[in-house]
Amino acid sequence: MPEVNAGDTGFMLLCAALVLFMTPGLALFYGGMVRRKNVLATIMQSVFIIGLVSVIWVVIGYTLAFGPDCGGLIGSLSWAGLRGVGMTPNPDYGPTIPHTVFVMYQCMFAVITPALITGAFAERIRFKSCVIFVALWSLLVYCPMAHWVWATNGWLRNLGVLDFAGGTVVHINSAAAALAAAICVGRRKGYGHEPLGPHNLPMTVLGAGILWFGWFGFNAGSALAANGVAAGAFMATHLAAAAATLSWVGIEWWHRGKPTTLGAASGCIAGLATITPASGFVGPLAAIAIGVVAGALCYAGVLTKWRFRYDDALDVVGVHGVGSTAGILLTGVFACKALNPAGADGLLFGKPGLVAVQALAVVVTIIYSFGLSFVILKGLDKTVGLRVAEESEEVGLDLAEHGEEGYAW
Repeated sequence: MPEVNAGDTGFMLLCAALVLFMTPGLALFYGGMVRRKNVLATIMQSVFIIGLVSVIWVVIGYTLAFGPDCGGLIGSLSWAGLRGVGMTPNPDYGPTIPHTVFVMYQCMFAVITPALITGAFAERIRFKSCVIFVALWSLLVYCPMAHWVWATNGWLRNLGVLDFAGGTVVHINSAAAALAAAICVGRRKGYGHEPLGPHNLPMTVLGAGILWFGWFGFNAGSALAANGVAAGAFMATHLAAAAATLSWVGIEWWHRGKPTTLGAASGCIAGLATITPASGFVGPLAAIAIGVVAGALCYAGVLTKWRFRYDDALDVVGVHGVGSTAGILLTGVFACKALNPAGADGLLFGKPGLVAVQALAVVVTIIYSFGLSFVILKGLDKTVGLRVAEESEEVGLDLAEHGEEGYAW
């Protein structure tokens, strides 16, 4: 019978709290980047998602994502309402921590993933439509993806895909849905010929700092124990974020002539998103290299939305999508089994086949998430409507959707 380890349990409870803290951090990060008239509506989406997804997760989400396997595609309903899930460890999901601790740790991942999507349709979606979309997306897209990659006998996991903390399940998954949302909801009024820039960059930087802090729980906690793999993931996380900050700002300085605070904040998030899948499998120098690549690629990724004319308002695709796609592929290059026996050796250690497996995971995630998200969004558009009225968009969603203002002068 597996026994609970107090040190591992305390570590995982702390990591779960850190990951939860990331969603309010995301609310501030996003809230500062929208216009003043939409700050509360943007923050409200993230805050409400914490409550909505947490309840969905316990009632049915967890059993779909991690319950006893049904053909490698989805979990059964055996653990619905957490029936049969108790304080005894489950050997597959943390052999030294109570099963309930793993449930709540994964709950925080399920919370922040749809919250990331909200950056794509900021400043123009109806709150009712946002709520329905998040509920449906969590069940139909997030839970199956989590099962495929992380659950015992998930089909992508069985193929050998390495995703330590959510490059596919969280970041590429949310970015593909964000692209579908940006297309379905349409561009903001005035996009391309009116100023739509951030109204409060100090708020955005504060949010980025909270995300950086919380990300240690996101990545190090994915070791599911206070051990050497967690320590390595902690180090890799910080070094990649630091290197990406330097890379983004350096390229922006060269390209635009001035380094910006928004660029520094975006750079650190790009590094964090990119290192996430690799964090438990790579060493410190590889983490720095991944961070440098992340800053450059994500900066370029953000610029592409102007060329393709889609309005991903807060750069979910350019940062999380481009970054984690690079991260998944670079995991196939830099992964080293000597650092984590549960992983595999990548290209640099004589196993080029891992890159192909990682590439397959990227393609599957993009096709599944984008396709099903597009169907859900189009269905909502035909029924309850996705977008606020033009007058409401002009007034701002704070007043139009919530009847309140962020700032009282």
